[in-house]
Amino acid sequence: MLLAIVSDTHLPRGSRVLPEECLERMRAADLILHAGDLVTPEVLADLRALGRPVAAVHGNVDDHEIRRLLPSARMVTTAGARIAMVHDAGAADGRLARLRRRFPDADAVVFGHSHIPLHERDPATGFQIFNPGSPTDRRRAPTHTMGLARIGEDGAVNFELVDLG
Repeated sequence: MLLAIVSDTHLPRGSRVLPEECLERMRAADLILHAGDLVTPEVLADLRALGRPVAAVHGNVDDHEIRRLLPSARMVTTAGARIAMVHDAGAADGRLARLRRRFPDADAVVFGHSHIPLHERDPATGFQIFNPGSPTDRRRAPTHTMGLARIGEDGAVNFELVDLG
């Protein structure tokens, strides 16, 4: 099972668009995860038009309609893995432990908000947190990014950060 993971697309905004490499990876995935800040329902419709199922949460800049359509947090169960999703995971200090407490049944949590890619794993439990950065609005990150996750037959989640240049 292959997941394409994005967050903080902030579309539409000027001439900003999703990079073609990002779109190709989403089309090739079995499931697309979006960790918030889509902004409008049209962006959600565009993602769904790629022909893959989309699981998403709303973020802090999403309009009223997106907030009505999407939850602020959710659990996605696929291929034996349980992945929680939330937009804002809070302060960096203690984030891994805090998200573990918030989502005790999850194998991993995908989040966004900071636009800064991050992957952390608790060596004792294997619990992971992953922020894919942003494919359109890198802010302080050096490049635009997205994520991929491969879920093995045993349900293990393996995250990969993809540099979109």
